[in-house]
Amino acid sequence: MVYLTLQKAQKFLAASQQARKTAVHVLEKSAPKETVTSSFASFIHGVRPEHLSTVVRHRSKRMILDSIGVGLVGSTTRVFNIALQYCQELYSSNPISSVYGRKGLKLSPTLAAFANGVAAHSMDFDDTWHPATHPSGAVLPALLSASQMLPAGSKPSGADFLVAFNVGIEVQGRLMHFSNEAHNIPKRFHPPSVVGTMGSAAATAKLLSLNESQCAHALAIAASLAGAPMANAATQVKPLHIGNAACLGFQAALLAARGMEASPFILDDIPGCAGFNVFYGDYQPKPLALPANNHKFLLEKQDIAFKRFPAHLGMHWVVDAALSVRNMFVNYYHSFSPSLIRAIVLRIPVSKYINRPFPESEHEARHSFQFNACTALLDGEVGISSYTDSSIHRHELMELLAKVVVEHPEDNVANFDKMYGEVALILENGDVLTGRCDTFYGHWRKPLSRESLLKKFRSNASYVFPENQVNTIITTVENMEDLPDSSQLASSL
Repeated sequence: MVYLTLQKAQKFLAASQQARKTAVHVLEKSAPKETVTSSFASFIHGVRPEHLSTVVRHRSKRMILDSIGVGLVGSTTRVFNIALQYCQELYSSNPISSVYGRKGLKLSPTLAAFANGVAAHSMDFDDTWHPATHPSGAVLPALLSASQMLPAGSKPSGADFLVAFNVGIEVQGRLMHFSNEAHNIPKRFHPPSVVGTMGSAAATAKLLSLNESQCAHALAIAASLAGAPMANAATQVKPLHIGNAACLGFQAALLAARGMEASPFILDDIPGCAGFNVFYGDYQPKPLALPANNHKFLLEKQDIAFKRFPAHLGMHWVVDAALSVRNMFVNYYHSFSPSLIRAIVLRIPVSKYINRPFPESEHEARHSFQFNACTALLDGEVGISSYTDSSIHRHELMELLAKVVVEHPEDNVANFDKMYGEVALILENGDVLTGRCDTFYGHWRKPLSRESLLKKFRSNASYVFPENQVNTIITTVENMEDLPDSSQLASSL
């Protein structure tokens, strides 16, 4: 009986192997010479430092500096400490990669990428692009860890690091531009958990000098590791989306480097065989041209939004509108007096996960139009301290929140390139004061000046480093192309 069972198993295995060979032959025979997937792989493999324009280098270094800053201040948060303890409790046979704000502590490369990714998004203080995603936090931690993983003599230069970073950013942007749905504020899944994972895989594949075939497999492996539901927005789990994107994309590149193979059509739209199009119903991919063939990086066309305070990007419109109307109120009445206000009308887009009338936690508060508008009205500013428990549950703030009425004008769409924020104060005497923001300071249409970005970085980094070390990091990032060994940046963090 055992012998017969073994014979059947051997026959089944032989038949399975033959079927697989036949399927592979059919796929290879029917495959076009160049696919969308193969074009992305060629791009990742082929891009060089000289392909980065002055604008792209400048903007990407701003992104790197800002991401490091929000990661450093993020390393002071409770959610980061939970993630770090988790990483330290796991078995680590190769603790060589640095952790934000923890001098002397090393983790294995992929765990360090995870921890630093969590730090980058722990306060929702990281950059935002259009279509909507947080591009830097998923890519930079993976590259910092990978740069320390490579042996002496094989360390990538600063120029190599900058190219790999831009590859990760470009892949994210291109994938999102293949969908109209991706242009709007998300409803189903958190975009960085999908395109961020792909960007991390692409960037790490580039830094590790994978060949074209391995780059394609890294993307395909990453697609099977991607995704996180929007239900976990405004919770402690949301920062894990960025940590996982950095870590899992890194893992995908490492698996591809070791010979793991995956679908060669993962980015192509093949009827009846869902690949990346499983994430976007209106996905229409196009091949990605090589830089030598007049490729223009998306970062040159589309700048990045940098946040002035740690909250969801949508909050920046209502805060600036609230500050505007508060100034009107003070000009008329010489001080801000909530008792003179009968109602507060917020005119905002429809977006359920950031419409939170009475947030209970810091993460809910960072995702509440109502909380951020009322905090700006009450305090005249919004900052890191605005999201402490004592600030969230103030009696005066609760009174203002109770006066809020939300309206959703039809022309105010849930899209970071088209939305606006309007705050109207209906006073007890019948007067109505209205503030409106169409483009906040820090948006890609009104980017932060160098002085403002450095002020933000210095403020964030000073939570964990002395001034001289903060200045060293700034100098290192701003002169990235001149670094002979890019792992020096990671070692300084």
